[in-house]
Amino acid sequence: MKYNPVEIIIKKRNGEVLTRDEIKYFVQSYLSGEVPEYQMSALLMAIFFKDMIPSEVKTLTQIYIESGVKIEFPESLHTVDKHSTGGVGDKITIPLAPIVAACGVKIPMISGRGLGHTGGTLDKLESIPGFRTDFSVEEFKEKVNSLGLAIVSQSKEMVPADKRIYALRDVTGTVESLPLITASIMSKKIAEGAQNLVIDLKVGTGAFIKDIKTAKILGNLLKDTGEQLGQKVTVVYTNMNSPLGFYIGNALEIKESIEYLKGADIPDIDIITRTLAKEMLILSGNVGSPEEAEKKVNDVITSGKALEFMKKFIESQGGNPAVCDDLSLLPQAKYELDIISDRQGWIKSINSQNIGYALVNIGAGRKTLDSVLDYSAGAYLTKKIGDTMEFGEVIGKLYCNDKEQGVITAQKILDSYEIIDSKVEKQKIIFEIQR
Repeated sequence: MKYNPVEIIIKKRNGEVLTRDEIKYFVQSYLSGEVPEYQMSALLMAIFFKDMIPSEVKTLTQIYIESGVKIEFPESLHTVDKHSTGGVGDKITIPLAPIVAACGVKIPMISGRGLGHTGGTLDKLESIPGFRTDFSVEEFKEKVNSLGLAIVSQSKEMVPADKRIYALRDVTGTVESLPLITASIMSKKIAEGAQNLVIDLKVGTGAFIKDIKTAKILGNLLKDTGEQLGQKVTVVYTNMNSPLGFYIGNALEIKESIEYLKGADIPDIDIITRTLAKEMLILSGNVGSPEEAEKKVNDVITSGKALEFMKKFIESQGGNPAVCDDLSLLPQAKYELDIISDRQGWIKSINSQNIGYALVNIGAGRKTLDSVLDYSAGAYLTKKIGDTMEFGEVIGKLYCNDKEQGVITAQKILDSYEIIDSKVEKQKIIFEIQR
């Protein structure tokens, strides 16, 4: 049946429930070019403001999946994946995937690029010289079966509807829509063949979800949608009020991930990585108890097996594994500017989203769909909520190739810290685990 796209837009604008046929028509017509980009943008905005009920979300997710190939792995493999809802400095996938794969778990992962103020796993990995993420379905399956890990982009074959709409959300101000987030995440994670999924749901100033109440709504929507479509889901709610780790920026986050696998002390990265790794092992049935999961994770990190797996993974996707031994092979910025405190006191809050957007201005993220990334650009920030800051103290560094813009960006980052005179308590990293 042929529909009028305007009537569908108006129906959702008025808060009514769309039928499966209406949603399917609109998505398929957008992919074929019959529905133009501006009408899809209008529908996305209507969904953003008027929401969707769970059955609509499930339908949208199914239609995304049906737009391409759905990969199947034998049930005996107990495939598992992890997805993060995104945050500033969120590089967790980079060390986590090799750790879990080194424990013997198969990880098929379709990942995304940067959205808004947050970086994307694919962008970070592609800062490694030669690294590829554009593989066919057959190549993807072969890598998962042989090595145990593949992290790839959405091809024309896999969830093409989400690939197109994901990019459009980034430039239309509709990134934070819970139904759109859910359909995007779950369609990729089900289509890629992951039978089990751990979701790292970021909450705080550097995340798309700012408060735990909204996070719980999204967590329930993700879990329910996944389980209705045959996937076991665990949700881990994590703190995103401070940027994660110390480095923000594509090549810089690869550098920090490698340093972590070599034993660097990065407290928040360590807590989240180990927590998610344990949950992935438990969900996959790879271990008999949480204690066994913890031991396995610790063993592959301390023995260096995870780092060795990282090298094999990089090589399997065309990258230069020598970056793990020589970090100077990663893209390097021309300028390194000190970020110097102009106040003193205790750090009460950090507007991590502002930091993310400030770094977009030096090329660490995208302003438009066709923006060219500067892989070397980013920042090194040493302070977290609850730390003290002294007047004239160097609290970080900015890495850029445009010095004038770099100076402006450094000041924007500095302005993102709220300083008070009284002591501020440190915040916990893991809020809750929903199994």
